[in-house]
Amino acid sequence: MSRETDFIIPEWPAPTTVRALTSTRLGGASRGGYASNNLALHVGDDESLVRENRQRLVEDRLIPRAPQWLEQVHGDKVVEASADGWVQTADACFTRQRELPCAVLTADCLPILLCNTAGTQVAAVHAGWRSLAAGIVRKTLATFSDDTPELMAWLGPAIGPAQFEVGVDVLEAFFASAIDDQHADMIAGAFTAGQKPMRFMADLYALARAELNGAGVDRIFGGDFCTYEQGDRFYSFRRDGKGSGRMASIIWLAV
Repeated sequence: MSRETDFIIPEWPAPTTVRALTSTRLGGASRGGYASNNLALHVGDDESLVRENRQRLVEDRLIPRAPQWLEQVHGDKVVEASADGWVQTADACFTRQRELPCAVLTADCLPILLCNTAGTQVAAVHAGWRSLAAGIVRKTLATFSDDTPELMAWLGPAIGPAQFEVGVDVLEAFFASAIDDQHADMIAGAFTAGQKPMRFMADLYALARAELNGAGVDRIFGGDFCTYEQGDRFYSFRRDGKGSGRMASIIWLAV
């Protein structure tokens, strides 16, 4: 059985019908650099061990069924989750169905979990910088019929601002997507000068908050992790390279 420390339960005022969690790298069957709870099939890990980890995830955490898994491509496509078991190509999914979990896999990119205050819809977003700049948060929010003040977000484990160095192309991509001057000011505040010319330290959490605030969502929780620095707890692609496993962030509607 897994321990409570093997998972993160979001601390946010979500309705009682909303259930959510993020796995850590602890508590699974994977070995070597993937130790031990890798949940991704595409990273070179032993497929049988990954499937065992996924089965443990569902059974140990009382998740009602296998989640809607996605083939994530760092784009802006949002899909409705399906119970047919097929993997869909997208970087966000949503559902209004009970007991149909939405999931995203991450290892430095930011998982964003969304719900409405009525507890009738949830969504999971894989928010790397490319997807964020392309507007995936806005597109996911648009799937909700609620006014944005009735929505809330939880920001899961991602690379922290002290470790995320980027080039000027990233800065330019976000400024090009700014909704208005206020949004642009928030984007500017998410970047600081790096150690080298034309390099910047990017705060992925601040960029996500800017996107959410710009769209009218101000009930934002979480955002106090660093996957790169907390290597005993999280996978990190930037730290470990192609041999890195992935965590899962999952949200669903209970009966």
